[in-house]
Amino acid sequence: MKVEIWSDYVCPFCYIGKRRFEMALNKFEHKERIEVIYRSFELDPGADANSGISTLEMLSKKYGMSIQQAKANTENVAQQAAEVGLTFNFDGQVVTNTFDSHRLMHYAASQGKDTELSERLFKAHFTDNDNVGNRETLAQLAGEVGLDAAAAAQILASDDYADAVRGEEDEGSTLGIRGVPFYVFDRKYAVSGAQSPETFLSTLIKAWEEKHPTLVQVEGDDDVLCTDGVCAPDAKRS
Repeated sequence: MKVEIWSDYVCPFCYIGKRRFEMALNKFEHKERIEVIYRSFELDPGADANSGISTLEMLSKKYGMSIQQAKANTENVAQQAAEVGLTFNFDGQVVTNTFDSHRLMHYAASQGKDTELSERLFKAHFTDNDNVGNRETLAQLAGEVGLDAAAAAQILASDDYADAVRGEEDEGSTLGIRGVPFYVFDRKYAVSGAQSPETFLSTLIKAWEEKHPTLVQVEGDDDVLCTDGVCAPDAKRS
């Protein structure tokens, strides 16, 4: 069964939601048979990759508040992150463009390293305060998760996977996705936002049971040609 996750690497609730979903998946009986696919979504496609603007400055300007007020407003989000074992450092975060991050994720997926890179990109932005829009930084992060850093740098310097990113963004728009995180379970059920692990788990169970219905045996009259109503191969047959 497939679970597709549309998210962006500068979205705090995408990281929190990722951890909550993983908590649910770890409790799911059939977790080894779940394919998780990370899809592309940009919260701010027009952002400058090297803006030099802090997240707190951006929030202050966007909502017409002081830096201190912006910082106070992020404390609740940081607390929610801490509750699932994550450390958010809003003070040092910078506004950036994530298009290249998503392109790099497609390369990682082709090498079987998408799970590792996704986690590393989130941690880089929210905990380490690295610029996940900077190509040199991205190549370094790729190397840290076992990818070829030189190959990653070459891909980032080209237009490779650009169409793939835009294609997923267009697909998300067609599905009605206007914000992230957004989880699609086998293209039948959807969960929007960083919901509780219980919500994710119940959706996993529901989608799984619909895809893999359990046969229910009902009682009936015994067949005179069989024993106890069950016909088995004849042991005497050669």
